[in-house]
Amino acid sequence: MKQVQTSEVAFEGQREGEKLLFVFRRHIIAMRKGFYGLLIPFALTSIPPLIWSANLELFILPLVGLGIGLIIFFYHFIMWYFTVYIVSNERIRQVTQRGLFGKDVVELRLSKIQNISYNVPGFTGEIFKFGTIVIQTFVGDLVIHNVEHPGKIYNKLQDAVNHAIEVVPQGEHEETDT
Repeated sequence: MKQVQTSEVAFEGQREGEKLLFVFRRHIIAMRKGFYGLLIPFALTSIPPLIWSANLELFILPLVGLGIGLIIFFYHFIMWYFTVYIVSNERIRQVTQRGLFGKDVVELRLSKIQNISYNVPGFTGEIFKFGTIVIQTFVGDLVIHNVEHPGKIYNKLQDAVNHAIEVVPQGEHEETDT
């Protein structure tokens, strides 16, 4: 789990006086489609040379399958790597990579969060240390699937929200035009 702990690090869209608390991303298990995309084309293109081993031209097929698999894998890797969750002293910013060139950004002010919960999905979640975090607001829920060490992230988010509520008392929520 990559987490940045210093408030000296800047991020895109950071406001004046805003301090970065930590950054996290989804667990590597969220990239399992990329691993399948790497293995399946390679495995399927390896079958014909095994069956017709006298035909030497067929031995190029596994290389083609590996090339296709690598393209699929790197596409999923880029989607995973560039999807991050940035928690500052004011807000949570979800940056989701969409395709090779697009991205979606969702922000939640910490003072607007009503509840945070998490769950670990059974045996595999316990073994590989991943789960789902649900952040509830008046408007709706932000659901983050496949978070690495959801208990630790949950505790850090709770601390950040509690600190934000202490700084901005209830009833005095400031509205900003962006």
